[in-house]
Amino acid sequence: MDNEKENVTPTPETPKEAPAPSKPAAPRPAAQRRPQQRTGGQRSAQHRTGTPHKTQKTQKKHRKHSHRSSGRIFGVLIMLTLIFVISISLAIGIIEVGKDMLGINGTEKLIIFNIPEGATTPEIAEDLHEQGIIRIPKAFVYFSRLSDADSNYIAGDHEISSAMAYEALVKELTGTAITEEMTAVDVMFPEGCTLIDAAQRLEEANVCDSQRFLYYFNAGGLGYEFEEHLPSGGSNLKFMKMEGYLFPDTYNFYEDMEPDAVCQKLYLNFDSKITEEMYDRMDEMGVTLDEVITLASMVQAEAANDEEMPKIASVFWNRLNSPSDFNGKLQSDPTSKYVTNVIKPNTELKNEAMFDAYDTYVCKGLPAGAIGNPGMAAINAVLYPADTDFFYFYANIDTHKTYFARTLEEHNENIEKVKQEQAEAAAAAAAAEEGEE
Repeated sequence: MDNEKENVTPTPETPKEAPAPSKPAAPRPAAQRRPQQRTGGQRSAQHRTGTPHKTQKTQKKHRKHSHRSSGRIFGVLIMLTLIFVISISLAIGIIEVGKDMLGINGTEKLIIFNIPEGATTPEIAEDLHEQGIIRIPKAFVYFSRLSDADSNYIAGDHEISSAMAYEALVKELTGTAITEEMTAVDVMFPEGCTLIDAAQRLEEANVCDSQRFLYYFNAGGLGYEFEEHLPSGGSNLKFMKMEGYLFPDTYNFYEDMEPDAVCQKLYLNFDSKITEEMYDRMDEMGVTLDEVITLASMVQAEAANDEEMPKIASVFWNRLNSPSDFNGKLQSDPTSKYVTNVIKPNTELKNEAMFDAYDTYVCKGLPAGAIGNPGMAAINAVLYPADTDFFYFYANIDTHKTYFARTLEEHNENIEKVKQEQAEAAAAAAAAEEGEE
């Protein structure tokens, strides 16, 4: 069988489309263009001025050099400033030392300066500083060693002033003490004594004139710390401005002393008794030194013994804290007696306002000032009173026993009790006298 071939009509070929013309390539950014090759001996402008790589290195070097130069200048400025400050500080220090060594800005007021037995030069220098004679103790110690004076100081009292140069101070303190030139006198001031009492005792001991002493003592202004805590100006109702600030003690004086030197010694002792802890306690209580001393003088006058002082102080504080209950009056007998026995006999003109300001049966609150010079037990009793609810007390001056009460009725009962005790004691004394006869 014949194979029949499939009759396939060939499909004509579709002509191929010509490729679209390609777009020209975008020009490369300048940064991406390759540098054209130069032929021959031609050199580009870049070769003439240096390649960019070398230029960047050079710029970095310049910047580093600039930073180092700035750092050096800043360091030099700091160093110069430090040198200037140190030089100024040294100059000021040298000037201050020089002024202290020469006694510049000191006062001519003489004080009694005591050198304890066996005191060292640093200890003497510190005492001189504390009493306002010198300002730079280390400078005095150094001057003393250069002067070979360390082992030559004489124990005892010396008269010196802050206007003295170091050389004069050393000469005085290594010279004869006034204890060897003057007659020593011991004077004792008891607790509760008044300034007028103290002045009379000093005059009787030939220490100084009583009136001149009162003038200098009340004038104050001797530069001690406790004076800074006193009210400025003071009240014109005060009888004695500094009543209360003579601390009861036994003092060693000399005959025919200057009153200001006597006052220096008394002020120094009082100043040493009032500690920073006591000032802190006053701040805590919200009271002043003058208020504490005034109230302590009343406690001193009222108390039969030291043990009862905190209770007596509590009665006064309770009244001060409850002014409406007693019309603000403390009603203390010793204040009335101070007016009668101290103020009136020692004032030329009658001053009712002053009398009333001290009499706590008339005035409200504390009197105008202290009514005597209290001891440490009375001062501490005011600062640390007992915790009570008493508003009255009454003392048997014969037995030194004090009775406390909360109410007026209890107080009146205590008064009758004391009267009964005194009557019985008087009867017993009378019987004893009859028995001896």
